[in-house]
Amino acid sequence: MSASLFNKIEQLNQVGIALSAQSDTAKLLEQILTSAQQLTNADGGTLYRLVNNSQLHFDVIQNDSLKIQLGGTHPDPVTLPPISLRNPDDSDNLSTVASYAAIRKQTVNISDIYADEKFDFTGALNFDQAMHYRTQSMLAIPLKNFENDTIGVLQLINAKDEENQTIPFSEESESLARSLASQASVALTNRQLINEHKQLFAAFSHLVADAIDKKSPYTGLHCKRVPILTMLLAQAASRSQHPDFQDFSLNEAQLFEIKTAALLHDCGKLATPEYIMDKSTKLETIFDRIDEIETRFNLKAFQDLAAKYDIPEAEINSVQQYYVEQYQHMNQINLGGEFLDQKDHAFIEHWQQQRIRNLKGEEVAFLSDEEATNLKIERGTLNDEEREIMQDHAAMSIHMLSILPFPKELARVAEIAGGHHERMDGQGYPNHLTEAQLSIPARMMGIADIFEALSAGDRPYKKAKTLSESLRILGFMKKEGHINGKLFNLFVRDKIYLDYAKAHLKPEQIDDVDHDKIPGFDG
Repeated sequence: MSASLFNKIEQLNQVGIALSAQSDTAKLLEQILTSAQQLTNADGGTLYRLVNNSQLHFDVIQNDSLKIQLGGTHPDPVTLPPISLRNPDDSDNLSTVASYAAIRKQTVNISDIYADEKFDFTGALNFDQAMHYRTQSMLAIPLKNFENDTIGVLQLINAKDEENQTIPFSEESESLARSLASQASVALTNRQLINEHKQLFAAFSHLVADAIDKKSPYTGLHCKRVPILTMLLAQAASRSQHPDFQDFSLNEAQLFEIKTAALLHDCGKLATPEYIMDKSTKLETIFDRIDEIETRFNLKAFQDLAAKYDIPEAEINSVQQYYVEQYQHMNQINLGGEFLDQKDHAFIEHWQQQRIRNLKGEEVAFLSDEEATNLKIERGTLNDEEREIMQDHAAMSIHMLSILPFPKELARVAEIAGGHHERMDGQGYPNHLTEAQLSIPARMMGIADIFEALSAGDRPYKKAKTLSESLRILGFMKKEGHINGKLFNLFVRDKIYLDYAKAHLKPEQIDDVDHDKIPGFDG
């Protein structure tokens, strides 16, 4: 074996190792063509990929003499139309070298295309005329996967000798190129399988998120919007030059992992009872029991009036108006909100102590203990037991995601998704983790989840808050150790909130925000 051939084989081995390690598809395609040119000393070439088993798409075009670099990672893309493998009459298109190699799965080696009568070289001849170039020798090799299906074509032009003169591709060059094509096929197939796996999992993640959102009419966009916020924050942190994030960066795989976790962060809600997820008032179960209380007020008014004789009409109206107002007050409390003041608390206790005679003639409490307990809910519409069940969705999310056999690049999905209700001071749930125990993406998820909830207009127990109101509450949460301070500062400093608001909030929510008035923000 000559020293030159030995060096070529060693070079081929190194190329194979490099191709196996390449995870970026664009770089991989470019690397395949460049390596093939170097091994065969070709002046130029094209790498095609078979799409939908019907068309060869130009992925990379390179020519050293003309300094042409298109596709791959090069700045300029390939704009040439694809080559169809079928003719209009549905017969095989064997007229071009690339399509012939793809369909017949055979290598084509031509010494001089101008002397060849088998193929249509109109495109190459027009190119030569326009570029003042002379295409001569050509080598086309099909790329085949493990099932022997064509997945692409490697086409090289104008092999050069030591004096840089164009020569035909030798048997040695053809053999080396075929070996490289085989290695390239394995690398491309592996990359394709990985990409298909990612596409499948991404589709599955969106499917789960959509199912969760559709389960409740009151959080119909939550699982779509939290990933948007999370990714805005992740991308901002990755590109930030601020000292807080100068050592922090995320690659494409890590961003995909974070987005997947964000899409699946509430998957545990699939196991949460709908009557809890959809509890829009404090007294709601299968139906809103405020209707029963309205009936009791009407009955109470009737009983009060029935105990008297010859009542003036004005007094009748006064009694009726009194009970209407009492019901309206009770109904307002039933709607829930951000807090329950002492007057409302006393109002509930007053009616809990009142008695009413039911239709059986029995004297019973106007409000049952269970009804009073629900009406005394301080924030929102869930009582302690229901809130505990609702909060269990975070633990359930971790459990469900931990069962899935995630690949290495998605290994942290369960941790990131399951940490969105943890607090920096360890007072969150489900595992009471502290800031040091939470990954940065998990801390991002916490901010995204809270801000989406604050600004959302589809919650049954509150109105949509403006940007300034939402940021004010978020600022207090930072001061209380609820959320990460550095990420909160980034969220405000880079106006991530505004980018999100312009696309997803109502115009009336987008008010003027004064950073100096946001609690806890220190740049």
